[in-house]
Amino acid sequence: MERIIVASDHAGFRLKEKIVKWLKANKYEVKDIGCYSEESVDYPDYAHALAAELEAGDYNCGITFCGSGNGINMAANKHQGIRSALCWNEEISRLARSHNDANICALPGRFLSEPEAIVIVKTFLNTEFEGGRHKKRIDKIPIKIY
Repeated sequence: MERIIVASDHAGFRLKEKIVKWLKANKYEVKDIGCYSEESVDYPDYAHALAAELEAGDYNCGITFCGSGNGINMAANKHQGIRSALCWNEEISRLARSHNDANICALPGRFLSEPEAIVIVKTFLNTEFEGGRHKKRIDKIPIKIY
């Protein structure tokens, strides 16, 4: 069973709730670290919490939600072990996994319908990293301090 951690800000809350319901119905183990309402919150707080837990190795991947998907994506990507990808359609989701070995799928909550988001998440979860020529590029992403 895949272990998935999810987080959102207030603008991504509604879509997060729908995706969490879908994930659980499809037998995924899900940890939801918030937010838990549409009351205004700061997306970096949730992005950093999710990224830290994912880096610790307790989860296979993460899914984040904010209004545009950009803010929570940018904050998560500040972590060295994170490769968060803004996924707005199925093909971007597939490429994020197959070419970039993304470990977070960031969704724009204000711009996707529930059916669109489900297709994106399903694709993300079911696409394998191709490795090969992509692996050497992935290895160059973390900043190396000499």
